[in-house]
Amino acid sequence: MGRPRGEAADAYQRALGLLVRREHSRRDLSRKLAQRGVEPAEADAAVARLAEQGYQDDSRFAASFARDRASSGYGPVRIRVELAGHGLGEDAIQQALEACEADWPASARRQVERRWTAAVLADPDRRRKAVEFLLRRGFDQDSAWAAVRARAQGEDEHGF
Repeated sequence: MGRPRGEAADAYQRALGLLVRREHSRRDLSRKLAQRGVEPAEADAAVARLAEQGYQDDSRFAASFARDRASSGYGPVRIRVELAGHGLGEDAIQQALEACEADWPASARRQVERRWTAAVLADPDRRRKAVEFLLRRGFDQDSAWAAVRARAQGEDEHGF
């Protein structure tokens, strides 16, 4: 297969340039090309070609994105929603979350330990606010309450 000519080459090169910087989902790549004035058919063809060549892979994007968000202290609920927003299907999302191999309850506890002392969490209003924080970060209610209760009772990894 020869090199594409004209606009197709431009769309391909632009898409490749975006992928050099970081992983993108198919939907995001097509959207970014459209924002740069590339016709939808040309954008779709360029993205399909990059996927065939292995330069663009939604599974790889999803796994990378999920690992990055998990290491930044976000929970599985939020990561799931964000991945869906990138146009990924439920199977790809589930595989990405499994690839994280994250200990979500431990991650929730670390978030609480970084922000609140046991003394501060003795106040019920502060405990509620800490739980709300974890819920916004994407942790489920059980993990959030368990992490806050553990910290409030002084059960953290440092023995404070």
